[in-house]
Amino acid sequence: MPDQPPDDHPAPQPPMLRLVGEFLDHLVVERGLSANTVSAYRRDLTRYCDWLAGRGIEAPDEVHAADVAGYQLALASGEGGRRPLSPASVARAIVAVRAMHAFAASEHLAPDNPAVEISPPSPGKRLPKALSIDEVRRLLDAVDRTTPEGLRDAALLEVLYGTGARISEAVGLDVDDLTRVLAAPELGLRLVGKGDKERVVPLGSYAAQAVDAWLVRGRPAFARNARAATPALLLNTRGARLSRQSAWGIIRARAADAGITTEVSPHSLRHSFATHLLDGGADVRVVQELLGHASVTTTQIYTEVTVDHLREVFRSAHPRALG
Repeated sequence: MPDQPPDDHPAPQPPMLRLVGEFLDHLVVERGLSANTVSAYRRDLTRYCDWLAGRGIEAPDEVHAADVAGYQLALASGEGGRRPLSPASVARAIVAVRAMHAFAASEHLAPDNPAVEISPPSPGKRLPKALSIDEVRRLLDAVDRTTPEGLRDAALLEVLYGTGARISEAVGLDVDDLTRVLAAPELGLRLVGKGDKERVVPLGSYAAQAVDAWLVRGRPAFARNARAATPALLLNTRGARLSRQSAWGIIRARAADAGITTEVSPHSLRHSFATHLLDGGADVRVVQELLGHASVTTTQIYTEVTVDHLREVFRSAHPRALG
């Protein structure tokens, strides 16, 4: 049988897949999105087109609101034996679908946007995890403060818990920032947060003592190893500024030393700082200022944590809480 001539006219793509291609080109050229983001859109939208094709829908003008709603339900329920997606994953997929249909309508590639009334599911509010006061005490007490490394770790932990600083704010501190406040505690500690916004927070006596001990008995040992002088407060063993990744590892290691089995991160100490203040009667707007939140709404998440704590205490302590 003679060889068949090459096919110079490949089968045309279904209209929905052509729309995906045009939309992805728009994301790259017009919106300048990264390759990773565009790749994620491609996966989500290809899955959407496959789902539509399974129902005989291959063109943008054949898609109706009920189809988009059905797709959202299919993702959440695990239709066809697939694993159900989390609300966050469903929301991401539906955001991609909505964006593509909005693009198609704006470019007159479809008569309307069938997804305009479809809202992505709320992923739910993730309440921050706070350590108990006893766990914080165990974490801080477990550090061996007789070595330079232990003095450094104690200073890091005490500053994080004592000020509510973000990890980036803590490792970004310089020696001068602390010597100033150690000499005049009423001035407070200046922290530089997101968007280079500054705030001043009190430095408690425990944090001040830990920092002073580190500056006098610990930091000089690490500073001797530096290739060049650095103003950084917290140093690694080579004498360079401690990185966020290294600080994260220190916190996890110290939590393990203290026998704390729950996941502990730098933000755990920030959450604990806020939660313990509110438990102690602090005003939510004061905590907002201390944390550097732009909106009190963000801080109010912590009030829900304390309400949950109060509810647990009530149930365990009141003689008629449980029937």
